Amino acid sequence: MMLPLLHHGMLVLGLPYTETELSSTRSGGTPYGASHHAGVSGDLPVSDEERALCVALGRRLAAAALKLRA
Repeated sequence: MMLPLLHHGMLVLGLPYTETELSSTRSGGTPYGASHHAGVSGDLPVSDEERALCVALGRRLAAAALKLRA
């Protein structure tokens, strides 16, 4: 899926393995980005690791946007 996005000039950001929560999360979050598995019933809450990975991805996006600002 990334090839068509890159073809149209889009920027793809993920999470580097320097984010320690990637190694400890068991319910969501991958190098491809923040995610959450809510379970079959949809009742599993967002974990602390998932929340931290969401914040880290948001910081990476904001830093990239500032670098691209004209």
